[in-house]
Amino acid sequence: MPASLTRPSRAPMLKPGETVVLFDGVCKLCNGWARFLIRHDRQQRVRLATVQSPEGQALLAWAGLPLDEFDTMAVIRDQHYWVRSDAFLEVINQLPAGWAVLKLLRYFPRSFRDWCYDRIALNRYRIFGKYDTCLLPDPDHERRFLKAPV
Repeated sequence: MPASLTRPSRAPMLKPGETVVLFDGVCKLCNGWARFLIRHDRQQRVRLATVQSPEGQALLAWAGLPLDEFDTMAVIRDQHYWVRSDAFLEVINQLPAGWAVLKLLRYFPRSFRDWCYDRIALNRYRIFGKYDTCLLPDPDHERRFLKAPV
């Protein structure tokens, strides 16, 4: 299992055991990843939030992660959070068995996995492009996005 970082209290806005993936809402690669998760996570085990949203900002603050420069995906559940390649592997753990082959990546040293992850993350806008603003979820996908209680 990938290493997680732990906070003393449970993450805000999340139900016990609920998993949320924080991603860069203006990044085209990151939005593609979110659409991939919506399509393949048929059991809806993963919720989504952009780092630019109020919900994403609150979760970043809870985890002690940067609020304005974010070069990695984060996965948060209960009192735990994962970043970089550990976050990717944690999401893979939530997907159906057909994606289990990707779990083999955990056998590579974290330093190597994170180095590869960083190469993509730091060049994602140049390689894949970026949107001017965060895209809004399709109405049929909106329930997959974390919303703060009103």
